[in-house]
Amino acid sequence: MMPSLFIAHGAPLLAIEDNEYTRFLKKLAAELPKPKAVVMFSAHWESSVQQVSDVDEFGTIYDFGGFPRELYEIQYPAKGAKVITEEIKGLFASEGIPFEVNTSRGLDHGAWVVLRMLYPNADIPVVSMSVNQHLTPAEQYKIGRSLSSLREQDVMIIASGGTVHNLRAVGWERDGKVNDQWAVDFDEWVGKHLVSWDTEKLFDYYTIAPNAEFAVPRYGKEHFIPLFYAMGAAGDTKQAMLLHRSYRYGNLSHSVWQFG
Repeated sequence: MMPSLFIAHGAPLLAIEDNEYTRFLKKLAAELPKPKAVVMFSAHWESSVQQVSDVDEFGTIYDFGGFPRELYEIQYPAKGAKVITEEIKGLFASEGIPFEVNTSRGLDHGAWVVLRMLYPNADIPVVSMSVNQHLTPAEQYKIGRSLSSLREQDVMIIASGGTVHNLRAVGWERDGKVNDQWAVDFDEWVGKHLVSWDTEKLFDYYTIAPNAEFAVPRYGKEHFIPLFYAMGAAGDTKQAMLLHRSYRYGNLSHSVWQFG
């Protein structure tokens, strides 16, 4: 059965960098079974109603500014996966999950930076999915859980975001230096409860996790919540394993979790 994954997409520059994390991601695909399609939840696609893509081929969205020209020349023309889209529509309908089909949106950098590291040839069909930070963690988990049967059909579910993603706290000049303890403590708390599959505590993370207000600022929960979609997609097995964790700029986390 295919795993589901939570993968931090970091800063857009990752797309053209060679570092510990990019090398890890490039190796990861070789260590996992090759999927027939990927269902991709991205922190950079927010909507009040769950969106499901239905396209023939994705355009590449450059949802950032002020970076080197090289970034804006990258193309990731992944094909859509219409059969999987139809199956998702049926799964959502059976679970009473409201959704809308989107036939025009391309892949934002939260999606294509990660996918390009894993599958540089853009040869794996993709269904792109939105996230909604205004849902409860239990509701986000339920959306992921409703898709768990896809994993039995060689479909990989990936959620892209970041467990610690507070751009007002990053120290751009501190790259490669000492990491902030508050970020490490928060990540370790999250990790402990992922491994034990303690959804009760995880769903209440903002109240009880150490330093949650710094790690997941109220204006930016969209990067943390993809974790619940990925976790829910493996709610049938309830197994979590940390594959990678590192930091940039003092506290911007690069965590990769495998579920199932």
